Amino acid sequence: MSGPKPYYVTTPIYYVNDAPHIGHAYTTLACDVLARFMRLDGHRVKFLTGTDEHGQKVEKSAAAAGMAPQDFTDRVSRNFRDLAAAMKFSNDDFIRTTEPRHIASAQAIWRALDAAGQLYLGSYAGWYSVRDEAFYGEGELSDGPGGTKIAPSGAEVDWVEEPSYFFRLSDWEGRLLDFYDRNPNFIAPESRRNEVISFVKGGLQDLSVSRTSFGWGIPVPDNPDHIMYVWLDALTNYITAVGYPDTKSEDFSTYWPATLHMVGKDILRFHAVYWPAFLMAAGLEPPARVFAHGWWTNEGQKISKSLGNVIDPLHLIERYGLDPVRYFLLREVPFGNDGDFSHRAMVGRMNGDLANDFGNLAQRVLSMIQRNCDAGVPAPGAFAAADSALLDRAGGLRDRLRAELGAQAFHKALIAIWEVVGEANRYVDDQAPWTLRKTDPARMATVLYVLAETIRRLALVTQPFMPDAMARLLDQLGQPETARGFAALDGALEAGTPLPRPEGVFPRFVEEAADG
Repeated sequence: MSGPKPYYVTTPIYYVNDAPHIGHAYTTLACDVLARFMRLDGHRVKFLTGTDEHGQKVEKSAAAAGMAPQDFTDRVSRNFRDLAAAMKFSNDDFIRTTEPRHIASAQAIWRALDAAGQLYLGSYAGWYSVRDEAFYGEGELSDGPGGTKIAPSGAEVDWVEEPSYFFRLSDWEGRLLDFYDRNPNFIAPESRRNEVISFVKGGLQDLSVSRTSFGWGIPVPDNPDHIMYVWLDALTNYITAVGYPDTKSEDFSTYWPATLHMVGKDILRFHAVYWPAFLMAAGLEPPARVFAHGWWTNEGQKISKSLGNVIDPLHLIERYGLDPVRYFLLREVPFGNDGDFSHRAMVGRMNGDLANDFGNLAQRVLSMIQRNCDAGVPAPGAFAAADSALLDRAGGLRDRLRAELGAQAFHKALIAIWEVVGEANRYVDDQAPWTLRKTDPARMATVLYVLAETIRRLALVTQPFMPDAMARLLDQLGQPETARGFAALDGALEAGTPLPRPEGVFPRFVEEAADG
């Protein structure tokens, strides 16, 4: 098809045994920024998130809440929808694994695996973590208190023995290693890729893909005494949402294979080992890329319910505002690394990067135009070298961000934007338009035009990160909503365009309010 390549980005589907927290917001925010950027850049985008609603852990959580599993999942899934609305995520679809479309899709991939000779009935005896919904080998476990066994994730494991269908994962070791070799960008960052390759080279065991000891799940086709292993069920959501098993549908042919699966580092194995093996065994292409990001701590402490330090993203939004929270989460830590949330750092970013740097630049430039240029875009004269240099740097941001966001380097993208913000602030000081007002009004008009046009370009490329604040800034630059895609970067402000009275888009946060 002609035009930019379609873009399909997914979050993991979130497990509904608890309320959403900062980790859920972080993953979905990263995908939201990518989806917004790609739409502005002219791509046809599909952005998927949702909830994973089957499995033993959900069944236990529902029982503990005194609720039927479906009623429990209905309630908790709504919390994730509410978070998406509060964070203004732009997802095109929200999938639930209890939906009929997904049940049909999961059973279809089971049949495809069975028809390909990839499944057989046996008996499972081994270690299983209910918390992780994962099987572990003896060599992966450590000793815990009271004779318990502990998984690498820190979860306790139980010895399980039951009839089970198995997927012939051991047959896929060589094919997976060959796939990784031919697709070096499939797993990112590089450290995670190395971990996965090491795991696969260590030898793969056939994978238990059904359970009989509990009942909350998708029945195995033609053998309803078994339910599908929750990860085979859950991973299939990515193809459910594009129409599987109808591989001839427009959505499937447009968007599959997915461009990017964004996941936390704790679930990389499922996405980078099991999922491509399932897909290739079923005759389907694997996704193009899986990126595993790090975890957040809270003021230096590991986040846990027992410590009472779980970070509620809704509380952060209420305290600091949505766009500052969105900015902080993607600027503070190199994406892929673990990071620490602190209120001091949050306030520092708000008052430094946002209020002092970008906010002050916009406010003082637009205020000078309001006072000295009849509240309209000034008419520029010939550009000097300094003018062209600043405009060129701002105009080059689209290509820079394409590269950085293509590698999921969100912090580098924001650093690139703020480098131009810094250059614009230095340009203001060097050109001193307040002095030119008296000595050379025509030059003042050119300087203010260059600054206004630079701010417009900055606002356009910053929209994916802070859509509300940049919408307000583009309003103040007199830009209609039809001129806010990245194609507008090839244009320029029109002299004489009337501008409204400027209002600050990034107010300072009072330090005292951040205590406690």
